[in-house]
Parts: sequence; C-alpha cells; structure tokens
Amino acid sequence: MDRNSQHRFRAVVVGVSSGGVDALKQVIGSLPADFTLPVMVVAHISPEADNGLALLLDELSAIRVKEADELEKAAAGTVYLAPPNYHLLVEKDATLSLSVDPPVKFARPSVDVLFGSAVDAFGHALIGVVMTGAGCDGSEGLGRIKDAGGVTVVQDPAGAVADSMPRSAIEAVGPDYIVPLEQIAPLLVRLA
Repeated sequence: MDRNSQHRFRAVVVGVSSGGVDALKQVIGSLPADFTLPVMVVAHISPEADNGLALLLDELSAIRVKEADELEKAAAGTVYLAPPNYHLLVEKDATLSLSVDPPVKFARPSVDVLFGSAVDAFGHALIGVVMTGAGCDGSEGLGRIKDAGGVTVVQDPAGAVADSMPRSAIEAVGPDYIVPLEQIAPLLVRLA
C-alpha cells in the first residue's frame, strides 16, 4: 500500500469502548512528539465523567491530548477526545463541533457519528481505527471511511478486552489492517 505513505492523510479518527482507557494509553502514549496528524477520539465513558481521561492521557503522551471544544480547529499533533455525553463531529472546514443529539446505538458520544462526519470533512484522506469495545458502534462509520478510499484499521479481537466492537468492524468492513494493539501506533506513524 505505497499509495498510503505519500503524506496523503489529513486526520485519524479512533473509536473505543470497554477496555478503552488502557488501549488509548498504549496507542496515544506511543505516538511521537512529531506526529503530523490531528487525532479525534470517541471513548464510551460515563456521562457524568469529568475530563480526567484527557488529563491522564496528556500526562502519558508526547503529543497534546485534550477534550474537544466547540468550533476548535483540528490541529496537527493533537488528540481531541469527545467530552462525556456529547457527540463529536468534524465540520467540512476541519473545525470540531459538539452535539447533544440522541444517542446512536445507545452511545453518546457515538463512534459512527464521529467517523461519518470525518468522512464528510476529509474523504479519502482519513484513517479510521476501531479498538476494544462491546457492541457494534464504529462498524458503519468505518465502512464509510473504506468506501471513501480512506484506510481502515481494527485491533485484533484476540487481544481486546471486549472483542465485539472489533469483530463487528471486521465482519462489516473487511479492514485494510487487523493488528495487535501494540502495533497500532507504529502503523499510524508509518501511514502519517
């Protein structure tokens, strides 16, 4: 897939649920300080949670990690987490927006909502990643990324804390890469 390494990507989107904190610590904590793409993340967490996950990941990471703010422009080398109980969307001009629209597949934030809006903004210049989690959130959105010509990555379900989200994504999409958790960050660095 040499075509993927020609600096053609503009963003990475990540979806995670059960077991997601440790998975995010592994992946985001392994990205180098000079990582060139913005990363938008939906993690299914309690609606009453504070910004502790962003603070924890920021401490462990060489790149900046923060909760997304309304109308913030997605910047290279920054990870944006969907705030608890808000859908995270990407507008066509790569600004971020937040929504309290109803849950999708019982989730707000929804991985599918983020992935779908990111496809509308970045088209084929997008990398989508589905990791550990229960349910099937992310499968539809990952399919949209693949259909647009972006690259799709799924954590190998054998190593996932909860394997139904990655299994659902594999069955629905036939992703470009199925890799163990510890290989996701190196793969993102190669693609970026």
